[in-house]
Parts: sequence; C-alpha cells; structure tokens
Amino acid sequence: MRFTKMEGCGNDYIYINGWEEKVEHPEELAIAMSERHFGVGADGLVLILPSEKADFRMRMFNLDGSEGEMCGNAVRCIGKYVYERGMTTKTTVTLETLGGIKVLQLHHKDGIVESVCVDMGEPILEAAKIPVVSDKYPVVGEKLQILDKEFLFTCVSMGNPHGVTFVSDVFSFPVEKYGKIAEIAPLFPKKANIEFVEVKNRSHLKMRVWERGSGETLACGTGSCASLVAAVCNGLCDRKVKMELLGGTLEIEWNEGDNHVYMTGPASFSFDGVWLK
Repeated sequence: MRFTKMEGCGNDYIYINGWEEKVEHPEELAIAMSERHFGVGADGLVLILPSEKADFRMRMFNLDGSEGEMCGNAVRCIGKYVYERGMTTKTTVTLETLGGIKVLQLHHKDGIVESVCVDMGEPILEAAKIPVVSDKYPVVGEKLQILDKEFLFTCVSMGNPHGVTFVSDVFSFPVEKYGKIAEIAPLFPKKANIEFVEVKNRSHLKMRVWERGSGETLACGTGSCASLVAAVCNGLCDRKVKMELLGGTLEIEWNEGDNHVYMTGPASFSFDGVWLK
C-alpha cells in the first residue's frame, strides 16, 4: 500500500490516496502505521477520499485508532497534496470533514503550494454542542481540579472539542502530567483536546497541546484556533495573532465580520513509501 508522509508545523500524518488504494480497516491501520518504532511513525492516519458534497473528503484517525472530526494541520497538507499531485487545478478547494466543509485557499508559486489559508468556520461556544458539562455561555472559567492544581478552562469546538487554559510559562509546563487527565475528565463527555496557552502580548500567543487520542503533538490547527477564541473571550488578546507552537508558527484570525476563524500556515511533504505489512 502506497502512502505519503506529510507534516504541518511538525504535526505529522500518514496520507493515503483513496483513489489509488482501498483501506479496509483504517482504525487498525492507523495504530500499526503510526507506531514510531515498528511502523512509519506519525500522529495518525489521513485518508483522502471522493466526496459528494465537496471537492474532496477527509477521514482522520489518531494513533490510538479513534476517528477525529477535524485536524487543521492535516487539512492544509491535503490542500498541498491534491494540488501538487495533479488532482486539482483549483486554488480554492473545498474539503468535507466530520467537522463540516472547509474552504482552502492555496498560496502557490511556480506550482508549489507555499502556504494554505483555511476557513475553519464559526467557533462553537454552546456547552451542549462542544460538548462540555456546563451551564455557562460562553464556557469561560470552568473550574477543574487536576491532581494538585485547579485549572480554569475556556471551552470551544472547532468541529472537535477543546479545553483551553492559560499558564505563565508554557514551554516549561508539565503538559503530559495534567493533559492526559484533563482529556478524559467528566467535564468533557467525548473527551477533549487540551491546550495550555501563554499570552506573550495581544498579538502573540504560545501554545502546547495534549491531543485527544494522540498525546502531545508539535502542533494543532484546530487547537490554535480554539486557543485564540478562548483568549479573546477572556479579553487577553486581539482577534488576529501569531500562534507559536513547538513545531512552528501559524497565523490565526477570528474575523469580526463573518465570525469565522481563519488559519494560515505551511504544509510539507516528508517522503513517499510502501507499507508492506
């Protein structure tokens, strides 16, 4: 089975072209291929498929085999894949996901996609739709005791659930210690991606993420969008920021005119390969 390894700000996935390959059990394949010692090594598996509603359709599976609704970094990578592999000549591409249809603007030069801007849609702030167990709207300052610390979470869905909390020094913060417990807390009925965010100034945020089903990753597109929305809801930043991640930097804007969140960032090919197992 042929595959392509790609990454967006270090958030790496294995991509399989659904026109060329048929995947019978993607959950099992995601676990096997994502393993970094005995497999290819990745944060998960992404299938690029035909769609009846959009130009293309995406299914993404975390490294534990669970299917996720959305992945912003994977969306950008798919934009680069379909354009540079000759599957489309469009520079505005629609992509069907479990988190809704996303619109991709491909910024290219000499046939190479240098960056992708994704319309991530409107953030979901209603507790029942995120989902999160809360009677607040928006869900700001929801308390959660984890081990020896009490955290205040702001909760947002960008097609998948996020719990965002603010810390003073994110790059030294023990993300795994608290993230793996917060992910499965009763506060989040469908589990959640957990973002730890440091506010440098009103146009610069730093973020680390504990992803639902994958653990800490070097970047998270939907998490970056949710983090900006959460910071704005708390009055901590402007509506357009540079989001600094372990794997790189994204530009995130929560547009006041249409209420949509826009994410712009890179996508890169790593290598092509053949899975023989």
